[in-house]
This record gives sequence, structure tokens and C-alpha cells, in this order.
Amino acid sequence: MNSQQAQSKREMPIAEVVRLTDLVNYQEGAVVSRTLASRPTGTVTLFAFDEGQGLSEHTAPFDALAHVLEGETEIVVAGKPLPTKAGEAVLMPAHQPHSLKALTRFKMLLTMIRSA
Repeated sequence: MNSQQAQSKREMPIAEVVRLTDLVNYQEGAVVSRTLASRPTGTVTLFAFDEGQGLSEHTAPFDALAHVLEGETEIVVAGKPLPTKAGEAVLMPAHQPHSLKALTRFKMLLTMIRSA
């Protein structure tokens, strides 16, 4: 088995040009995710949120970068609301409470950065 065959079917194709927004589809009343890369140093996950969907407040042990690819969301970090739209990004620091809610259908790329 070669390395490409060993790659998870859910991960992003290697050495190919892809349109990120085409790799995950909206589903009515749901949040859909697809892991594009998972390594010991971090993960890259693509999300599609239907309007009104979100993630409740939580914390993570690592920094996370949320890059909105289309649509609009409100990301709240440590109680601070951050309206965020396509083309914008928010760095959510480790151990800080954060949440988000889809103001419209939106897609985002989430990069978790693991550190010692």
C-alpha cells in the first residue's frame, strides 16, 4: 500500500489543487465537519454550519485559528463578541472560553496548533 492509499479518505488530496468550499456541504439544521489533515502537531478541519447552528462555549488546550471561507458567524472569545465574515479570521487562544453561532450559513477552516 502506498502513502496515498494509506491516507484517510476524509483527508484532503495530497499534491492536488482543491477548492476548500467544495470539500464539505451544508446540511439543513446541522453542522458538518471534515478533517483535512491530522498530525501530531495539529489538525486542519473544514466545517459547514447551517444558519442558526453553532458550537456552545468550551475551551481547548491549544490555540485555534478560525478562518471564515463563506457566510457570516459571530465568534465569542472570553465574552468578547467578534462578528466575522468571509475572508476574515480569529485566533482563539488556548484555555480561553469560546463559542460561535452561524448568522448565515457559513463555512470555516479551523486550524488547531498543538504546542508543548
